[in-house]
Amino acid sequence: MARPFDGRRVVITGGSGFLGSAVVRTLLDAGARCEVTWRAEKELARLDFRDRVGLHQVELSDEQSVTKLYAQFPDLWASIHAAGAFAMAPVADTTLEQFRQMFETNTVSAFLCCREAVKAIRRSPGQPGGRIVNVAARPAVVPTGGMIAYSTSKAAVTSITQSLAEELKAEGIWVNAVLPSTMDTPANRAAMPKADFAKWPKVDDVARMIVTLASPENALTSGALVPVYGKT
Repeated sequence: MARPFDGRRVVITGGSGFLGSAVVRTLLDAGARCEVTWRAEKELARLDFRDRVGLHQVELSDEQSVTKLYAQFPDLWASIHAAGAFAMAPVADTTLEQFRQMFETNTVSAFLCCREAVKAIRRSPGQPGGRIVNVAARPAVVPTGGMIAYSTSKAAVTSITQSLAEELKAEGIWVNAVLPSTMDTPANRAAMPKADFAKWPKVDDVARMIVTLASPENALTSGALVPVYGKT
């Protein structure tokens, strides 16, 4: 029985993280050929799919590195951008350096990967369009105090998403974003031990939504900012 991603190449940035890994596993089950980016050697130790994917060590805020990454792929179907970072602090305690770092890690990386993904999808032979999925965050659209650098950087990701969706719709390149709230990960449980974990969105559920948006079976949805909040 044919699977929706059989033979289709997909880039997953941050594929060594909790969410990214869940996305990769879901894609592999759906038949995708996965290209996974990573940064630090320690990230590779927990990947149970290392022998089933292409692995690429990339600094995603570096233009030359991102251009080189996507130039390798002659047949790209989709690019999913799960790489990013989180920081929170009151505005009075947020330095300009910290503000810029959030933009480099979250916004610049999303822009560069989107741009190069568009080029790669366009040169893929015999392929009608493609898919791009960004990972923004709930604070990008729901006012949240104490994390201005993070919220603003992710708000820019939503703007990139909707601007590109409008620009690329005639080519059949759908661009969407998911907006998670606090996800149920070991790190978040450790940071907030008194929270009600049952209300948090589960990583595997968020991953399935991302893969649905990236699928060729998504024939209609582009420019969407999809809330994946669970019960929060």
